[in-house]
Amino acid sequence: HSEEDSGNENRRKSVRRRRRTHESSENVKCKSPKASCSGTRRAGRGHGKQTHVEAVTLFEVITMGRSAMQAVIDDWIEAYGSDRDSSLLDLISFFIQCSGCKGVVTAEMCQSKEDSEVMSKMVEELDETAGLQYKKFLAFPWILTVTWPMDTDSVEYPLVQSGPYGRWFHSEFCDFVSVLVAQCQHGIIFDGYLMNTLISLLTELSDSCVRAFRHTCTLAAVKLLSSLVGVALSLSAGIENSQKLYEVQKTKTMRQKSAQQLEKVQRKIAEEKRAEIESMMDIIFKGVFLKRYRDVLPEIRCVCMEELGLWMKLYSSVFLSDSYLKYVGWMMHDKVPDVRLKCVLALQGLYGDPLFLPKLDLFTSRFKDRIISMTLDKDSEVAVQTMKLLVTSDDVLTPEDYKHLLQFVYSSQRPLAATAGELLFSRLLNAVAPASDTQDGSNEEEACKQQTFARLKALLHFYQESELHNHVVYLVDSLWDCGGALLKDWPSFTSALLQDSSSCFALAEQAVLVEILVASVRQASKGPVLAGRSGAKKVMSARDKKIQNDDCLKLTEYLLTVLPKLLSKVSSDILASLMRIPQYFLPECLHAENTQVCAHLLLTELEAVLDVHSGPAVLEGGARVFLSLCREETAWCSPARAARDSLVQRWVDRLTALLGESLKVSSYGAADVDLCGCFSSCFHSCHDLSQWGLFDVLSPLLSVESSLEGAPPEVLLEVLQCLSFSMIWSLSTSSQTLTCREKAQAQRLQLRLFCERSHHCLSHGDLSVRQQAFLGVCDVLTAHSYQLRVWDPTSFGPLLYTPSPKLQRALLTFVCMHVFVGSDCDSQSRDHSEGKVEKLEDLHKRRNVLAAYCKLIIHGVLEMSMAAEVFMYYMKYYNDFGDIIKETVYRTRQMDKIESARTLVLCLQQLFVRLKQEQESSGRPHPGVQTFTSIKELARRFALTFGDLVKFRECVVLIHRNGIEFVFQDFTQTPDSSTPLYLSYLTILSEFSSKLLRPDKKAVFSYLQKHTAEHIIDLREECWQPLIYYRASLLAVAEGEDAISYVSSDRKANLPNRLPFSKQKWEGRRAEFSQAQSDFLTITSCFRCILFYFQEESPPVCLALVNPKSARCANRAAAQGEPK
Repeated sequence: HSEEDSGNENRRKSVRRRRRTHESSENVKCKSPKASCSGTRRAGRGHGKQTHVEAVTLFEVITMGRSAMQAVIDDWIEAYGSDRDSSLLDLISFFIQCSGCKGVVTAEMCQSKEDSEVMSKMVEELDETAGLQYKKFLAFPWILTVTWPMDTDSVEYPLVQSGPYGRWFHSEFCDFVSVLVAQCQHGIIFDGYLMNTLISLLTELSDSCVRAFRHTCTLAAVKLLSSLVGVALSLSAGIENSQKLYEVQKTKTMRQKSAQQLEKVQRKIAEEKRAEIESMMDIIFKGVFLKRYRDVLPEIRCVCMEELGLWMKLYSSVFLSDSYLKYVGWMMHDKVPDVRLKCVLALQGLYGDPLFLPKLDLFTSRFKDRIISMTLDKDSEVAVQTMKLLVTSDDVLTPEDYKHLLQFVYSSQRPLAATAGELLFSRLLNAVAPASDTQDGSNEEEACKQQTFARLKALLHFYQESELHNHVVYLVDSLWDCGGALLKDWPSFTSALLQDSSSCFALAEQAVLVEILVASVRQASKGPVLAGRSGAKKVMSARDKKIQNDDCLKLTEYLLTVLPKLLSKVSSDILASLMRIPQYFLPECLHAENTQVCAHLLLTELEAVLDVHSGPAVLEGGARVFLSLCREETAWCSPARAARDSLVQRWVDRLTALLGESLKVSSYGAADVDLCGCFSSCFHSCHDLSQWGLFDVLSPLLSVESSLEGAPPEVLLEVLQCLSFSMIWSLSTSSQTLTCREKAQAQRLQLRLFCERSHHCLSHGDLSVRQQAFLGVCDVLTAHSYQLRVWDPTSFGPLLYTPSPKLQRALLTFVCMHVFVGSDCDSQSRDHSEGKVEKLEDLHKRRNVLAAYCKLIIHGVLEMSMAAEVFMYYMKYYNDFGDIIKETVYRTRQMDKIESARTLVLCLQQLFVRLKQEQESSGRPHPGVQTFTSIKELARRFALTFGDLVKFRECVVLIHRNGIEFVFQDFTQTPDSSTPLYLSYLTILSEFSSKLLRPDKKAVFSYLQKHTAEHIIDLREECWQPLIYYRASLLAVAEGEDAISYVSSDRKANLPNRLPFSKQKWEGRRAEFSQAQSDFLTITSCFRCILFYFQEESPPVCLALVNPKSARCANRAAAQGEPK
């Protein structure tokens, strides 16, 4: 007894947590006195002997699970048999409460549906004075009136509540409708009263303008139709069984004729019930679905499409026709992705059943193009599900459709690409005839081999037709889920490569086959994560990790054995690709002895290949092979390092001998070029070769004489790369190598020597040499700066090196001459003769140069002020370098926000000064000079980077103070120069006024008055307009008010205070006006009144210079006698 009490107590707590307030929703019905008590039911039936009974309403039972729901509905059916009116009102209140309505439901009887007075009462209106909404509708035999507060529509109702409660309520609500129909299907559902009232209720409420009613009752109506479909299916099954039994009874004796008649009557009754159910379904479809499938609410449209697909699948004899399919086809054009997704999912259930295909012919011919176009949907899930739909319905696709769809294996979305891979595998690769089962062992093995070769040929043919020769890894990733067995058949790949090229695969096909082999090895080792492709699982499960580890073990054991044979067999064009395989080997292998032998054979073959082939791609592949084999965790680390050191020593000896002869005779041969190039660009980037002293060997080639006279550009280019890698390795390992002061001084001497020699190469005639010298210096100086930051002061560390001012200026000049060339708008159409690839490569090189220079500033190698020359091109080259320059601005601000603000000021002032000098020279315009408008736009962009006004308060104030000093400092007013030379700079400076806080605006305004108080300023003159504009930007403190609106406004009371004149100077100006008046009166006396006005009144601001319309308005007001 105590356990049951505790269980009931927990249930009551759960109900109190989840239930919605329903005290105000009690039914009001005077005719039936039982209405007040019929809303309570018993929960817990079917759970054994009950010692405690809990009374709940229909709305509360949703919180109690399906078993309690069935018990309460059974009690409701029992109460319906005794008093159906009160029970129906309880059911009506249930749907009202599920809509989130906390109102009151009242009912009055109606005698006839056709009564005109009754229909005129069907209204939905507002009472704003009372703050209530009314909806009166007919649910025969009642006229129901629902009253609720006006703000109900803005409150979250249960179906749309966020979190798990909304999803839970949706499920329980749908279960309630289905359980209600299931419990009533053998009785009261056919009484002609319950369903008519319920359908009328849901139809009226689903047509309400209140979103909660419309959404909840539409869901209830379509779920009711789905439940009726289940009833119709059970009746159809009963009819079929009765028909079969009747056919059996017809063959029996005459004594069983009565049983035949009984079966016939039962079948007739079931057919009548099915017809009645279908009539109910038709009423719901026409009354609810046809009005709501295009509802403004996407959730309602999704519900309609989801349920329509279920109806067509379950009850295809009625719903699977073109008159219903057209709604799915129309809604595939919906603007909301969720609606389109529901349509596609509905079609998947239909096209997946072969029995439905004949009924879909007309729909397919009408909407196939739309379905295919949805593979390009902007929503990835819609595109993926559409592709799955097309995979299941591949019988309706034409060869042109396949050609279009198979290209999705290269999609950037992995789910879409994997689905397209299934289509490719089933269409092309799996279409090869399987091996015969009647053959013996050897013939069967050969047949399987030929079948695999045929599949590989089909894959190669598809890849070569697509002409996307850099996307093998994406093709393999797309086929991995469905064709992993084929792609992991590495013995078939290697046997195809080891065969004679004329027997099976051509040389071009072998090259592609090697790329597929390498991609499959990478996929098995690293997983499906690819650059540029999203949608892959970022966290692997334990099962996937085990599969990946097993695959790595298999490929390591097999390819470690067969790779030496492949290296000796294939041509030089394929060697570079094959050399990428060892980096995916598993470091620890189970069979150690076999591994050591195979690794020794592989290293021997690698040395032979690298001695013969000197191509950069082959040597780079060899360097990476040794890098992966020389890792400490590998089982073959020691022999790999010994083989690498032996190979490098042979190369160093040969290089020293050749360079010694070349320096003596001052001539360089082709062998020198090849050897230097291969050596520097490949092994130095992967391995630390400091122990061979290559810096001392190669540095003489960078002397001034050799770089200007004898050394070819190819040699200088590769030597610069080699020396830069050597210096970076030396700096990165300095914590272990710098054990005394002498070694630190030697390292600094090498660093200075490298920078000086590279500085000389910046003036070389070949562009590639200049670029490599610049990049090498920037990389080495950046590495040195990083070395200084991570240096431990307690141990002996590196010595400080600072680049000379001459080198710093040379670096800046190089950036300005080689990066910012031409205008950004012209760069897009610079030279139509150049190909698109060449333009992109050139832009990539220029971006690398700019990024290298910006890293010097960010790491503190160069002064921050040297970034001013870069910042001034921010807007002019925004499309090409805007991201780099913007990131540099943010990084410098993180380092020192005050110094960064000074750099921005310096940038704007340098641009402005150049513009003034260009205007004064009145010569040919210089291409590097920007217009005043572009400088002003640049200042606006700089101002936008100050997001947090409080954080960057000091920076903005500094910009204003520095700008005011720049304009008025060292300015002496003379008759020839009445205004400062750089006065128009204040217009540029006003772009930063919006970033000032209100107290700072007052402070800056006072600082401006301090600098203008000593000068005579006549605001009527056009030359002082920049000052007017800047003052207005400081005084426009109201939110949303700018400088122009402030200047254009008529503020007479503020005009005297805005003139920063001293009293003595104003008296002097009045004396000048008086003298001008007397001189002018000697000529004519027609303008005495005007001169008297200028003598007695303060000089007005010339509004027409800023806003002529405001000036005209002021003059009109003055003419009418109104105050300006």
